[in-house]
Amino acid sequence: MKPSEFHIGQEFICGAFWWRCTDVGTRTVTAIRLVEDDPRWYAGPPYMVEEVVLDEAELEGAHLTENAHILAALDEHQSSGHPGFPHEVVCRMMDKKLDRERYPRRRLLQFDRVRADGEILHPYAGRKEGSTWIIRLYLPFTKEWVEIDEGEFFALPLSTRDAVRKRADSLG
Repeated sequence: MKPSEFHIGQEFICGAFWWRCTDVGTRTVTAIRLVEDDPRWYAGPPYMVEEVVLDEAELEGAHLTENAHILAALDEHQSSGHPGFPHEVVCRMMDKKLDRERYPRRRLLQFDRVRADGEILHPYAGRKEGSTWIIRLYLPFTKEWVEIDEGEFFALPLSTRDAVRKRADSLG
């Protein structure tokens, strides 16, 4: 969904949660997560639960019904070409996310990037090397683990659905 499709008070599903829109901006929506049993938590503003700003990228996965949410997930799985992440890969990435040395710019780890050769780079953690940060990556199409300097990674373009499809198609 796009921010222009929201209105204050509207309920929607995004990720694993139901939300209620509390404000609409040009590129964002502010919402409260509907997890409390007692409706008094949702009286406001001000609200007694945290208001969260959801940006355009996050809102792409928002839907008004659970059925629409499920159908979109199925369509994405069937049409994207993304190979997914095996169990052991997810476990290794989670272990690194729990390391004592937490990467401070966690938002950077939320978006895959595309290398010049079309390879998709999935960031999952960072490690400090001297005064610089090294981004730890998993390459889902080649099943490789690599690392890259934070500045180099940041300079790469964000991955798109088209980039993933193109990479999948290149493998035949």
